[in-house]
Amino acid sequence: MDAIEIETVAEPTLSDPVLVEGLPGVGHVGKLAAEYLLEEFESELVRRVYADEFPPQVSIDDEGVAELVCAEFHAVETGGRDLLVLTGDHQAGSNAGHYHLTESFLDIAEGMGAETLFALGGVPTGELIEEYHVLGAVTDADLKADLEAEDVEFREDEPAGGIVGVSGLLLGLGRRRGLDATCLMGETSGYLVDPKSARAVLEVLESVLDFELDYESLEDRAEEMEEVVGKIQEMQNQGAQMPTDDDLRYIG
Repeated sequence: MDAIEIETVAEPTLSDPVLVEGLPGVGHVGKLAAEYLLEEFESELVRRVYADEFPPQVSIDDEGVAELVCAEFHAVETGGRDLLVLTGDHQAGSNAGHYHLTESFLDIAEGMGAETLFALGGVPTGELIEEYHVLGAVTDADLKADLEAEDVEFREDEPAGGIVGVSGLLLGLGRRRGLDATCLMGETSGYLVDPKSARAVLEVLESVLDFELDYESLEDRAEEMEEVVGKIQEMQNQGAQMPTDDDLRYIG
């Protein structure tokens, strides 16, 4: 196969769609958020993107059927803005691969009429969180006002080390294309999958893009994680050492 291959699955009719990216990263915040959008709204798979930068493996569905790993675009009608949701199980394996894949993602989004995009992810704090905040980064200062009205925080020099991976490149390469690009990053410990952080990000997105979500299912996942959090807190109280990986930085 070629280094990158794009499979056209469907040709939807979308009105001024917004690209929403949620690939694996810290706390799986962006991936959780993107997949929740697909669960809660009617969605249609429209593109698959295969690349030799993805791991050499297949995924297996509930029927035992194998599928080569890929990234997927889904068309979503929310009742507000139409969305083009990008998600998948992997990011690229090299720096060059990240650039090449992100350029392909932007080509697809622009080809389907998207001029605005939101990259979703998590920013690690290194500690357990009780009150969740959402940090933002934009390609144009004029985009900040609506986000600040939703309590999105723009902090100097945060996230530390910048935004890497597809989320960072969507902003960097998107800006070069003249796109309005925003990254929404929910604070998360960085230790575990974080449904509460995903909800914080989604609440901003639904206000900005004018749609409504029912969070019951996501709340159920959050409750399941509470037991894990309780065990972590017990370890901390007993003086057990928590992870201190220097790479606890945002990877979108």
